[in-house]
Amino acid sequence: MTVKDIKEILKAEVICCEELLDTEVHTACGSDMMSDVLAFVKDQSVLLTGLINPQVVRTAEMMDMRCIVFVRGKVPDESVIDLARDRDIVLMKTPYRMFTACGLLYDNGLRGGCDI
Repeated sequence: MTVKDIKEILKAEVICCEELLDTEVHTACGSDMMSDVLAFVKDQSVLLTGLINPQVVRTAEMMDMRCIVFVRGKVPDESVIDLARDRDIVLMKTPYRMFTACGLLYDNGLRGGCDI
């Protein structure tokens, strides 16, 4: 799946790094707790979150994530957008809530890192 596929599935709007929509992604996670992302997430390509602060981008960078999707239509400020742009991380926003967004991606074949 590509970031562009995620954009279409989630009816998302690209906030920055549109030139990277052809990036391949294989897994995703949804969380508003960046400490949990750092502690429990392995090999994730996409982060879905309702947080719009710089820590989200820094966490995504540390975990080598390629895309952040802000749920509930949230939009970060310019400092967060600039940070993501500098790190080549695609930012998008979707009108869906976290649960729905994760479900739509799962239904379309995107999985988490440790399905049992």
